[in-house]
Amino acid sequence: MGVYQMGVVESRFAQIIWENEPIASSALAKRSEEELGWKKSTTYTVLKRLCDKGIFQNDNGTVSSRISKEELDSVQSEQFVSENFGGSLPAFLSAFTLRKKLSPEEVAELRRMVDQYGEE
Repeated sequence: MGVYQMGVVESRFAQIIWENEPIASSALAKRSEEELGWKKSTTYTVLKRLCDKGIFQNDNGTVSSRISKEELDSVQSEQFVSENFGGSLPAFLSAFTLRKKLSPEEVAELRRMVDQYGEE
């Protein structure tokens, strides 16, 4: 997968698509006006940009995703850890937990995830 980056407003727009897909581009423009205060031209400009990034597709006026929100979150997380921590998840967790303490539930969930990964 390529590099997928979105700003806050693009992310809000993307969420509208994920929650309503497949959605007619005209209906998407209407929702964007209601929820984001956008004009139709702004909707189509941002949609084209996200389609060019490979996140969505507009096929004959019907907009749908090419990747799920979960897939995008995964790719963006990998990119962040790679760019900022040399790809080291332990280095990321160490930095993360310097200022934010994990709850016992979070620690248990992380242990389950590591155990499950080891079993695969």
